[in-house]
Amino acid sequence: MSSEPSSPSLQKDDIEKIAHLARLGIDEADVPAYASDLNNILALVEQMSAVDTTGVSPMAHPMDAQQRLRDDTVTEQNQREQLMANAPQTEANLFLVPQVIE
Repeated sequence: MSSEPSSPSLQKDDIEKIAHLARLGIDEADVPAYASDLNNILALVEQMSAVDTTGVSPMAHPMDAQQRLRDDTVTEQNQREQLMANAPQTEANLFLVPQVIE
């Protein structure tokens, strides 16, 4: 007898419904592989849900790392005039585009 919790096994119909909802086209021959992969993922999620996390603080990163950010300085020359000159229509230094929503 296994001590692991048993999760419901996804069947062919479940995989086809998930694929339809996700708008994925899958080959009939690939259904068993998808079922196996998804069942493994669900089993892992169930196993992780069983872990007692009482008193564990949420972390943004497991290594408590800080992002190295560059200084917010201008590195490009202002090319507004050259870019605006290429536009078919402009107004008040803005690009005009055709209306797409009525």
